[in-house]
Amino acid sequence: MSQPPAVYSNVAIALHWIIALLAIGQIGLVMAHDATEGPASANFMMLHKSGGLAILLLTLVRLAWRFKEPWIAPPASMPGWQRRASRGVHIAFYAVLILMPLGGWAASSAAGRDILWYGLFQWPLLPIGGGREVAGAFMNGHELAAKLLYVLIAVHILAALKHQFIDKDNVVRRMLPFLPARGGDGPA
Repeated sequence: MSQPPAVYSNVAIALHWIIALLAIGQIGLVMAHDATEGPASANFMMLHKSGGLAILLLTLVRLAWRFKEPWIAPPASMPGWQRRASRGVHIAFYAVLILMPLGGWAASSAAGRDILWYGLFQWPLLPIGGGREVAGAFMNGHELAAKLLYVLIAVHILAALKHQFIDKDNVVRRMLPFLPARGGDGPA
């Protein structure tokens, strides 16, 4: 009797999708900020900063949960290079989703710009000085990390599509357990 394909816990799935939606929403907020002026632009930036800090906190929770919850091994049929690439992409995601918001927070702190978290309270600034020059350096890193994030998102989505429609190995079902199980090999 074969075992049903493995899926991640509801907590891991919720964290994955909440962070993914927040990250994609960040792109729209920056575009809206750049396309507007005045109070609307400031509101978009407030939401962007708040979302970034929410991503930072949720990513730290997700990383802690990842150590608590057992990792589901890739399908036995997955070549070694794909296993290494998958691991590398996941590690890069964690790094970017932690370092990118930290860079934005540091830039706001260096410039002395308040962070009003979702309009509820002032988020504490980091003890960083240096003004516009230091803030600009942090923003350069923040923007570079954004470009890397775009690449990681594209690779992640393309790999998920490959697993779902070409390999048919139940890997996508780990994060979308409502999908019907397919006759793949080994745990999914």
